Amino acid sequence: MTQDLHENYRGVFDGALQPGPRPAVIVVDFINAYVTEGSPLYAPPVVAAVAATPPLLAAARAAGVRVIYTKVLYHQGGGDGGLFVRKVPALRAMVEGEPLTEIVPSLAPRPEDLIVVKQYASAFFATSLASTLTADRIDTLIIVGCSTSGCVRATALDAMQHGFVPLVVRDCVGDRHAGPHEANQFDIQAKYGEVAGRDAVIAYLDALAR
Repeated sequence: MTQDLHENYRGVFDGALQPGPRPAVIVVDFINAYVTEGSPLYAPPVVAAVAATPPLLAAARAAGVRVIYTKVLYHQGGGDGGLFVRKVPALRAMVEGEPLTEIVPSLAPRPEDLIVVKQYASAFFATSLASTLTADRIDTLIIVGCSTSGCVRATALDAMQHGFVPLVVRDCVGDRHAGPHEANQFDIQAKYGEVAGRDAVIAYLDALAR
């Protein structure tokens, strides 16, 4: 079945994008809500993805690569949640002061890092991310975070549509279930960007540092 799938895509959806010399890293929604037992959004695979991420961030910072974080926050009254919070009511709890909205302590931002607050899946939608990357002459967006089938996929798609090569780090993204996790990585690789292992991405960053 797997071979049939690859055969079906071969020659149509098997192109490649080359990561460029000016990347940035975006850490998509690695917040406490996904790693805290008892939270409706808790997902053990995300815990593993968080644990795999510090070496990548260290390599990025050693290479002088900008690191950007995203988190989800809604107005206390929920008026800016639109259809998203109606579709996914668990998101309604993501308001200022709620500890579940905070970035996981093991990946805490540094003072020089940027934090993008968003209300929807894509880190680009209704935020200043595209203009920030353009002003920095960024050509590649290294994507880690969660969930693979939701905010990671949406951010990768919008990165491509805004002209940035999306590079999703396989070991550093997570989802609730292996099915959508694997399917969406396959789809991103086939149609929208590149998916690579953490060691390969660290080697790319180390080469930039040299």
